[in-house]
This record gives sequence, C-alpha cells and structure tokens, in this order.
Amino acid sequence: MTQVNHETVDVLLVGAGIMSATLAVLLKELDPNLKLEIAELRSSGAIESSNPWNNAGTGHAGLCELNYTPQAADGSVDIKKAVHINTQFEVSKQFWSYLCGKSGFGSPKNFINPVPHLSFVRGDKDIGFLKTRHAALSQHHAFADMEYTEDKAAMAEWMPLMMQGRDANERIAATRALNGTDVNFGALTNQLLQYLAQQGNTTVSYSQKVTGLKRTADGWSAEVKNTKSGEQREIKARFVFLGAGGGALPLLQMSGIEEGKGFGGFPVSGQWLRCDNPEVVKQHQAKVYSQAEVGAPPMSVPHLDTRVVDGKTSLLFGPYAGFTTKFLKYGSFLDLPLSVRPSNIGPMLAVARDNFDLTRYLIKEVLQSPEQRLDSLRKFYPDLNPADWRLEIAGQRVQIIKKDAKKGGILQFGTELVAAEDGSIAALLGASPGASVTVSIMLNLIERCFGAQAKSEAWTAKLQEIFPAREKVLEDDAALYRSVSEQTSKALQLA
Repeated sequence: MTQVNHETVDVLLVGAGIMSATLAVLLKELDPNLKLEIAELRSSGAIESSNPWNNAGTGHAGLCELNYTPQAADGSVDIKKAVHINTQFEVSKQFWSYLCGKSGFGSPKNFINPVPHLSFVRGDKDIGFLKTRHAALSQHHAFADMEYTEDKAAMAEWMPLMMQGRDANERIAATRALNGTDVNFGALTNQLLQYLAQQGNTTVSYSQKVTGLKRTADGWSAEVKNTKSGEQREIKARFVFLGAGGGALPLLQMSGIEEGKGFGGFPVSGQWLRCDNPEVVKQHQAKVYSQAEVGAPPMSVPHLDTRVVDGKTSLLFGPYAGFTTKFLKYGSFLDLPLSVRPSNIGPMLAVARDNFDLTRYLIKEVLQSPEQRLDSLRKFYPDLNPADWRLEIAGQRVQIIKKDAKKGGILQFGTELVAAEDGSIAALLGASPGASVTVSIMLNLIERCFGAQAKSEAWTAKLQEIFPAREKVLEDDAALYRSVSEQTSKALQLA
C-alpha cells in the first residue's frame, strides 16, 4: 500500500506560471508568515503559456491592439477597453518596479525592454478607422503622445523593414506609441519563483499532478502525485488557486463548486514564423499590429514583433491559428472531450452553432501551406527571404465558453476569475491579455477571497506602499497617471 504524506499549508497554488507566481509573491508581501506551496505538473516553471516562445510577449497596453477599440455602426470608436487595459498594465508596472527595489529580485532588464508599439493598416476603410481611433485615443492622457501618419517617409523611419519593396501606390497609415514594451513573461515568472524561494514557509514543487480536490471543514484537501516517483501526498489548504492555464478548467470541474458549473473551454493552438537573422532583425525595432480577418479570434490579430529573449533579439510574425483538442501544449488529446459535462454541453453546442465564421477560419488556417503563411507575412514585409524564417509552435489558449440567457452559450475572449462564494478556492480561465494584466487580476482575487484581511490596516498600508494608484484613479487623474508612469518607467529602466 502506497504511503500517503499529509501536509498542511495556508495557500496551495496549482501551476507555476505567471498567474500563480504573481499571486504567491503578492500574498507573501502582504503576510510573510503565510505558509504556501506552488505545485507544478512540469519539471520547471513557465513551461506553458508563460514561456516566451509560447506568447507574443507584448506588454498589452491598448497602444497598438486594434481589437481593443471596436468601431460602432456609426463609425465611432469605443476606447474604454483600451484605456482599462492600459491602466491595468500600469498597475503591473508598479508591482514589478516595487519588486526591482527589493534585495534578491534581480534586474528588470531580464524581462522588460522598451519597444515602440505601432498599428498598421492598408486601404481606405481601415485608414478611416485608424484615423478615427487615433483621434479618440489621443484625447485621453494615457494615449496623448500617440502619433498618426499617412506619410510614407515617416513610416520608413518607424518601420523600415516593412516599407522596403512596398507598392508606392498602396494606401497605408500607421500610429506609433514610443512607450511600448516587450515582456519576457517566462523570465519574469522565474524571477518571481526565485524570489519566492528566498522567503520562509514557501515551497515550489515540480512534477506534481493534482489528482483530487475535495472540501474540508476549514478549506480544501488536494490529492497530489509525484509523476516521477509515484509518491502521493494529501495537502490540506485554507485557500486553493487554480492557475494552471488551460489546465485550470478540468481542475475547476474537479472541485465541483457551483460557480464553476456551465463553463466549457474552446482550445485554439498557434504557430509563429520566427527570424533570428541579425541583419533582418536590426531593421525592425517595433511591435506592429494590424486588423484581424473576418471570423478570426482576437488572439489571431496579425503582428510583426520584436522579441527580446535571454538578451537576444528576434522577430516573430503571426500568430497562425490552429485547432487541437489539447488544453495545454504538453496536454492530452482527451482534454476537450473529457471536459464535457451535463452542465456545459448546452453552452458548448450553442457556441458551435453560432460560430461558423470561426470554424471556417480555423479550418482555413490549419490547411495553410508554408507558402500561404509567407504570403501573409509579405503584407507586412514584402521583400522577405523565406530562408530567414522558420516555424515556431506557440502555446495553447483555451477560450471560455459560458452560459448565456439569450443565446444559451457564448464564446468569451479574455480572462475570467471564477471563485467559490466562501472565497476558499478560485480559478483563472481564459487567455489574452492575461499575462500583461495579471497583477490587476490577482488584486481582484485578493479582494474577493481575502476580503477581511484586504481591509485590515496592515494589508491596506502594504497595498498602498506597493500601488500608489489603482486602475480607476489612473484612468481619471492625468497628472497622477503621468507621475506614476514616469516613476515606474525609471525603476524598470525603460526611460
């Protein structure tokens, strides 16, 4: 009979990605006496979506992502989402700058670098949209410095690689925000984990699979198996966070909490074209986003990105979407079918019925030839040499399917925090702009699941020390926004 070890912690976090690492560090800053463990299925942290080659690494700030500013039927552009994401990213920067001032955290240069964010469009219709978008955004203090141009000489300075070989008669336009960033979320995650390891009462364990979750009188009991040794443990925790990326949905279902019923997942895989040729890379120092195709999910907005990973600069273009039934890059093809429950089959069927455009788009993407992928890149970079580019497999994104009173079910692009009513367990579902706004999401979790402590004098004072201004205040107070942004940019060596 296998010996089962019994352990007790205050907080158990499942998954060693950016979400769990951020929450763990936040909680330890608020209460250094907390005993916590991060249990990770893989052999190290940041293997799945937090890995730098599994995501675009854009510090999502609404500066260039056109899908964050939808256009209404009357031609007006709604900037609310872009403003909110921008200020959420500023909150993330406050946390990172605070940590960079702490002994043992490491240099910000390991994970964040200044890279201009550009939006690029072709044709009269999209030029009209971009011009209207710029006019609306530039009225807000967060975007006051954004530049707009239809001048090809200016664009040749902003994005020289993209202007070489372009048809002189093609109508194009662009905006540029110089305060954009490139973020290596894998490096950031590992710095957070290394910093955690220096704290007392903290364990980060690998090759750990959660095989069972059940309520107890004072929290939860998790059955955990070491996938290498076969050792089994029971971990009792007052609070459990399911931050396992695509693996969070099956764990949420395992918990059986009422709040998790009705949720389903729609996995979308991705691929990139990657260029490491220094002669090409040095001609493009920017992240350039354009318009998505009709029916494409928001995560499939085409962009040509400068990436800085481990001190080396590369270019990524994509993503090219695909479909697999895996919820994780290193998951099982049974992930999707095993996630079907009586409570979510209705919403899942409704989403299948209402998203034929997405289905057609994914089929088209899956069937693309290498030459067709290069043709998509040529719209950005006409003079490309195919020999400079190779295919890179990205991570999995599990989009949220949830109940809807009118439609039966909807496919939701974004992230959603699902928590039990008593605050004893929470799961994070969904994808982009997840990593960039992790800190705001985790602060929301703390307010929901640690309500009494969050209102205590000690926690309130510490939160105020770390975060001089939260999202809503930053949205409304231009002077404070500029002051805080300047301080964090200096601390993160971006200015």
